Amino acid sequence: MVGSNGNSSTEVFESIMKNEGWTGLFRGNFVNVIRVAPSKAIELFAFDTAKKFLTPKSGEERRIPIPPSLVAGAFAGVSSTLCTYPLELIKTRLTIQRGVYDNFLHAFVKIVREEGPAELYRGLTPSLIGVVPYAATNYFAYDTLKKVYKKMFKTNEISNVPTLLIGSAAGAISSTATFPLEVARKHMQVGAVGGRKVYKNMLHALLTILEDEGVGGLYRGLGPSCMKLVPAAGISFMCYEACKKILIEEEDE
Repeated sequence: MVGSNGNSSTEVFESIMKNEGWTGLFRGNFVNVIRVAPSKAIELFAFDTAKKFLTPKSGEERRIPIPPSLVAGAFAGVSSTLCTYPLELIKTRLTIQRGVYDNFLHAFVKIVREEGPAELYRGLTPSLIGVVPYAATNYFAYDTLKKVYKKMFKTNEISNVPTLLIGSAAGAISSTATFPLEVARKHMQVGAVGGRKVYKNMLHALLTILEDEGVGGLYRGLGPSCMKLVPAAGISFMCYEACKKILIEEEDE
């Protein structure tokens, strides 16, 4: 809800509907769609590859002292962010700077011409700082919950619905645990747009928000964020597992 008027998701929703109509609810969604597809593909591929490499085979010693899914999740988050960050920044600009850009291409050209190519990576460092704990927590929670489910129900196979619920639970855990970093990242991405403060670094952003708005400010927008991220995480993991099963079956044939 950065850059929106209102203190709650209901107020923001009503404000957008009143001023912009239904189209305002989907501002920047096209960019989000073309960002999410390659981002998730890169992320899941990186996670699967890293986890296979770090997980010891039967009889081998552990390669690292911490859970492989934790490191693989962090690696996956970094990989996808590095590849798709400009799309994330343009999506944020289109959402926040209303009336400044006509569309995705116009935003891209205007930013590069007026602010330089490096501007497309503004806030990359704090974004990576936020992505690493989120992705690591998300994949570790998912992997752990899967093991708990298999142990509880004494099964090696998990169907689509339990996978959806487990993925959603993992998304809820990771989103809640790392949301203050996401809030700080969004503030830093927007920068001085519309007279907003410019932050020196992630710590400065966190401390300033805490001083100005209190602890609640660090979790402002958590509800709407979870409404989007929790089901998205569940669907993402369910599709991931379903695709893996199909590919494995084809390889066996």
